[in-house]
Amino acid sequence: MTTLVFGHKAPDTDSTGAPLIWAWYLSHKGEAAEARLLGQPNTEATFVAQRWGFDLPQVIEDVANDQPCVIVDTNNPAELPANINNADVRAIIDHHKLVGGLETKGPIDITIRPLACTVTVMHGLMGADAAAMPDAIKGLMLSCILSDTLEFRSPTTTETDRALAETLAADLGINIADYAAEMFAAKSDVSAFSDAELIRMDSKAYEVGGTNFRVSVLETTAPQIVMDRKDSLMASMPTVATEDGVDQVLLFVVDILKEEATLLVPNDLVKTVAEKSFGASVSGDTVVLPGIMSRKKQIIPNLAV
Repeated sequence: MTTLVFGHKAPDTDSTGAPLIWAWYLSHKGEAAEARLLGQPNTEATFVAQRWGFDLPQVIEDVANDQPCVIVDTNNPAELPANINNADVRAIIDHHKLVGGLETKGPIDITIRPLACTVTVMHGLMGADAAAMPDAIKGLMLSCILSDTLEFRSPTTTETDRALAETLAADLGINIADYAAEMFAAKSDVSAFSDAELIRMDSKAYEVGGTNFRVSVLETTAPQIVMDRKDSLMASMPTVATEDGVDQVLLFVVDILKEEATLLVPNDLVKTVAEKSFGASVSGDTVVLPGIMSRKKQIIPNLAV
């Protein structure tokens, strides 16, 4: 049976590229494998797939009992198909904290490393087989690293990520700054998305002190495009929260070039979160958080209510 490789819901560039890369690797090793998505990817991920000649993987809603699969870029059951514990999970490759709650049918390979990007972990696991990567796979790998590190601006960036990206770029004859600018421009084009779609585009659910949050991040080189929709975005938050079964939406607009985040503050709960989590002084319906770039390393670990 074909092994399905997929990442988390609300797929970004890493959760779109990593399944394609690992499916290539498994196929290279003689195992039938195909990439899948758990939702529509964001504009940057779509740009990257097209740039390197890939069709976007099929979107699936769930997995069948005993379906062989590999999970990449997450280990959180809340970000995976509802039936995941009845599938045949063969491996997990990730770079996030261990959440718990997954159940497998037997011992599996689990690799979680403190790197900025899942594909950097994958490259290490490939060993000598990485030399066989075609340019299209190298391009995906480079794109994922530049996306997850925000072109090395994110505090999650490690020397391992940077060195691999620079090697891949050299192999491909690509100028990193120019290519990253193209990617970020694609990510910043959000005009076609509704407010609810924007809120859910790069979003994960977390529980903090008994309060359930949907923590959403919009990374952009043109933050004013998002901020011009501030009022309608805040008006949409209660509906999104109700539909998604959470208490509150937290929306951070990350300015990639200024290396700061703006948190939308629609009510007193979010004001308290901003003050307790980031030591911010809030006087209106937004607050700028200098230096905040990473949900994984700077936002989630500091959330308090």
